[in-house]
Amino acid sequence: MPPRPHYRSPLAAAVHRLRGTAGRARYEGRRATQLRVRQLEVIAVIAVQAGIAAGLSWWIAHNLLDNPNPVFAPTAAVGTIVAAIGQRTRRTVELLAGVGLGIVIGDLLIFLIGSGPWQTAVIVTLAVGVALGLVGRGGTIVSQVGGTAVLIATLSSSERNLEIPRIVDAVTGSAVGLVVVALLLPLNPIRVVNRAAGPVFAILVGRLQDIGVALRTRDAERAIRALDGLRGIESDLQRLREAVSGAAEVVRLAPLRWGRRQEFEHYARGVTELTRVIEGARDLARRAVTVIDYREPIPGCLPDAVEMLASAVRELHRQARTGRDTGATRRRALVAARQGGRARREGLHNFGDALVTQLRVSAADVVRATGCPSRQAARAVRRAARNGERARPAYDDAR
Repeated sequence: MPPRPHYRSPLAAAVHRLRGTAGRARYEGRRATQLRVRQLEVIAVIAVQAGIAAGLSWWIAHNLLDNPNPVFAPTAAVGTIVAAIGQRTRRTVELLAGVGLGIVIGDLLIFLIGSGPWQTAVIVTLAVGVALGLVGRGGTIVSQVGGTAVLIATLSSSERNLEIPRIVDAVTGSAVGLVVVALLLPLNPIRVVNRAAGPVFAILVGRLQDIGVALRTRDAERAIRALDGLRGIESDLQRLREAVSGAAEVVRLAPLRWGRRQEFEHYARGVTELTRVIEGARDLARRAVTVIDYREPIPGCLPDAVEMLASAVRELHRQARTGRDTGATRRRALVAARQGGRARREGLHNFGDALVTQLRVSAADVVRATGCPSRQAARAVRRAARNGERARPAYDDAR
């Protein structure tokens, strides 16, 4: 078995660690810059959408609907635009529901108790209380109920018929916001998802490769760093989930993007499985540390299996970007399972055997991410692992 790497002097070891730290710092710096650029691009698009929606909704409410002071129309339009990507439709429904509920509660209470300072306090208290009781949490509905109740309670004595203009403004602004998002300036959903997926795949592939190298060189510290890197992927993974949610909204609302529905569905299916692959990779890293610390035997095909799994994940990313399934992802995942079976045949102890079991689970998750049915993926991986346990697999051509 290969020994742990060692250095001739403490100075050489310190230089090695310094180089590793500098390399990681450069990598993190590049990732931060790329992330900031992607964020600025999305921010710019949303800002332009909000500006267009505000101006257009004001013009429609003022010139076409004869509202001399259409304050709420652009407010509703901007509220719809700046809602979290993927939640704009729900935000619009909540906004309209909140306005309607606020008008009903405000008018009813004014009819019963009149208007004035203490009446305003009572109206707003009851309106917000009723809204919280119905919804169960704060949010757009509660804020709109409260805001509408304030408006009705404070202006009802000086202005009449506030209800209809406010409802019309809410509908106009929300509709214009959705039209701008869906028709005039829709985001490219697949591009957004591609950019969000890139960092997740890069980290996952890199850390799986680190686990393979750590097993080959018996470097427990490298396996621990890989585990730390996989634990730190959550923020990137959350951005990917939000991007998929936004893509779902765009392909549902924007006719220009309806042709991308099949690509989106492919992504949405893959993200669920990718989350499982990440969880499995964390378990692989933990088990690799244990195998190394307990000095268990590590056949050469075991790190090969983990690195082949990394290759399958890389191929899965390529398949997601191109939208074409060449079968390479499944083949590499099955080769990883077969190599794991071969490692079991060559002899493993308890923790090594558990590592191979987790490897098979992760390989099945990768196969499922390509669209393969769950039971079929499990059978294929199980068959590949058994073949590895029985005979030497010919896998070099799959690299």
